Amino acid sequence: MAMFVLVVDTSIMNVSISAVVHDIGATVSGLQSTIALEALVSAAFILIGGKIGDLIGRKRAYVIGLVCYALGALAMTLAQTLLPIIIFWALIGGLGASLLLPAMQSLIHGNFEGAAQKRVYALVGASAAIAAAVGPLLGGFITTFLSWRVAFLLEALIIAAVLLGIKLVHDVPFLGPRTLDVVGSVLSIVGMGGIVLGILVWQEGGEAVGALLAVGAVGLGSLAYWLVRRKRQDKALLLDPDLFHSKAFRFGATGQMLQQIALGGTMIVLPIYLQMVLGYNAMQSGLSIAPLSLTMFAVAMLAGKKSGTRRPASFIRWGFLLLMGGLLVLVPIVPRADSGWWLLLPLVIAGGGLGLLVSQLNNYTLSPISDERVSEAASVNSAAGSFGLSFGLAFAGGIMLAALSIIFTSMATSSTVLPPDEQQQVAQVLEEDAQVLSNAQLEELLAGQPEKYQEEIIRINTQARPLALQIALFVPLLAGLAGLATSFRMMRLPDPTPSGTAEGPILG
Repeated sequence: MAMFVLVVDTSIMNVSISAVVHDIGATVSGLQSTIALEALVSAAFILIGGKIGDLIGRKRAYVIGLVCYALGALAMTLAQTLLPIIIFWALIGGLGASLLLPAMQSLIHGNFEGAAQKRVYALVGASAAIAAAVGPLLGGFITTFLSWRVAFLLEALIIAAVLLGIKLVHDVPFLGPRTLDVVGSVLSIVGMGGIVLGILVWQEGGEAVGALLAVGAVGLGSLAYWLVRRKRQDKALLLDPDLFHSKAFRFGATGQMLQQIALGGTMIVLPIYLQMVLGYNAMQSGLSIAPLSLTMFAVAMLAGKKSGTRRPASFIRWGFLLLMGGLLVLVPIVPRADSGWWLLLPLVIAGGGLGLLVSQLNNYTLSPISDERVSEAASVNSAAGSFGLSFGLAFAGGIMLAALSIIFTSMATSSTVLPPDEQQQVAQVLEEDAQVLSNAQLEELLAGQPEKYQEEIIRINTQARPLALQIALFVPLLAGLAGLATSFRMMRLPDPTPSGTAEGPILG
């Protein structure tokens, strides 16, 4: 339930932007910046969140994270201006997410073992996946027929239900050093913050993207140097660099990142395709994408229960294979489909692959880690997933708009119907504000133009949009291919040994 709220929260905010702006008298850019701020804060502090959980207790960090999210949801329910949303939803909620994610994975690691641990990791992963898919549908429905405030109030009520059952969760004591690495913490904020901020600025079409990414890269590089140096001096560490000596951990975290890139890329392309090409509203789009999320959930649950003695690396390999297969079937369908029913089969195939991945990757990555190091490992694993999702959303969206601009401009300049001055005007508009437009939206913009020019530009738009969307689908497809290559390297390793066995955990 906590993971569902964590993921669905941003989805509801995204689909409610216009309603929130209207009700509180804010601007669209102001609210979009607030959404970006929440993502930035949670990413920048996520490596520190795991260490704070070690120092104050994993269960306490989990509860504090939930309370922060509840404050953010209540602020959204009651807000009359943008300021409380910035303070409570973006800043406090973002900090809550950085505490909640590592603590959640650490508590699963300590409260369950063996087959039960696999099932719980699978259930939590499936919950996140289905929240990502149904979030826009749920948010759109409640916003349309009730109010966006009701959606956020329901979030607070779900968190209250989780907190009422918190006695069922047993804390996992931390027995390692209890000193905070201040310099490492600052470098992690600069590194993760710079990378994610660069991606967010790129997604919004801003400037200085290269400088921000460079700052982030230098920050992460400096963090690695600092950790190795502190390890040699036997001093307190934010993260133990020996964690990355484990090939299983490296491959598992990489697989997590690649899976999230594929999911993020798919979830930005499909709604745009359904709404701008097929003309669907938010509810119809959500229903059309539902086969992906429902299959993902069902397969994750089934794989978590029935994995038995089968190798987790084999499940992961099949997961990336099915994901690629579904996307490969989807690519040629995009320009031919006239309804969401055409997407059913490829989405079921891809959803099955994602279900296998979410059922295995967290368990594969974290089960061999000792209790003393699991918060560090969970922080890195969560950071990899958050980075992958942000990158997938931004990169697929950026590629889609760049491809649209190039294709539309090329077709316009080669048109025998449009005169040269109209061709140049189309090219200039796209360079300044490339976006995917439905034919209905385009007709409104072209009102007053000669009919033959309107028909020609709409024809070009009809042909250009599916091509741009096809090109964007290669982002999740390439992520799936890289994940498949990683899974073959996993197959060559012995299966990770759970930390509770006599053979010993990683970093135990």
